[in-house]
Amino acid sequence: MFGWDDLRYFLEVSRRGRLVGAAQRLGVDHTTVSRRIANLEQSLNTQLFDRTPSGYTLTEAGRRLLAHAELVENTTLAIQADLAGENLELSGSVRVSGPEGFMVKILTPAVPHLRARHPEIELEVVTSSRYASLSRREADLLITLNRPTSGRLVARKLADYRLCMWASEEYLDSNPKIQSVEDLQGHDLVGYVDDLIYTPQLRYLDQLVEASAVKLRSTSLVGQLEAAKASLGLCVLPCFMAEDVPGMKRVLVDEICINREFWIVQHEDLRHVARIRSVFEFIVESVDAQAGRLLGLNCQEDDAA
Repeated sequence: MFGWDDLRYFLEVSRRGRLVGAAQRLGVDHTTVSRRIANLEQSLNTQLFDRTPSGYTLTEAGRRLLAHAELVENTTLAIQADLAGENLELSGSVRVSGPEGFMVKILTPAVPHLRARHPEIELEVVTSSRYASLSRREADLLITLNRPTSGRLVARKLADYRLCMWASEEYLDSNPKIQSVEDLQGHDLVGYVDDLIYTPQLRYLDQLVEASAVKLRSTSLVGQLEAAKASLGLCVLPCFMAEDVPGMKRVLVDEICINREFWIVQHEDLRHVARIRSVFEFIVESVDAQAGRLLGLNCQEDDAA
């Protein structure tokens, strides 16, 4: 016999196409995933995947099972949502997932105020190089850089924020002077890992330099900031991350100024759950209080001085 847990393994492998990717999502070792898939095939007495050097692909039997497994998944999630909706207590865990910069520099410093207001709420702060799935309950609240266009989701714009080009004083002093955007071609840059960029809103370097100019790539924005601090190159960073870092200077102040947005999103089924609604409202309030910082008004004043 097999159960829902076996189908979870099957669904992840069918979606990822690889044992390692499925294992990362499930939080287990890839050998565990392989064993669970083999056991499921044995229970059903049929082959569900073709194993190839490029990964796992569904057989005809696997495609038929996929339709049933997704129905089971949707029903399970609906049950969870229905029971969660009955919980009106301001207690329990709330998981918020979002971009590293926002989670580290905007949300986390505000958590003491949330704890003082709702001491029984346990906040889980998840940084990720991709958007979590609200429909699969990977998170209760999601911070995004754009408004979602599909799914049963409730979204609210939090704020605009500004990014500029930054570099360390040491880097600027030891490299050719930068007087225009064209001068960037002779410099090293720090940016994202190209094939792991999960939203077009992060592709701002494409408009500024050739790909070959990016000498260090990282999925971590904090890592990019540290690289720029270490004088490894120029880096486009949110003003709210770089403005307070000693030794960091803005470059091409008038030419490079990029505006983006933060949105907060939740699944429609959970909008009435008290603890999630309270954290939602708290994040909105906290971001409103930091509107000037998000727009880089502090570093603009420093430039004017």
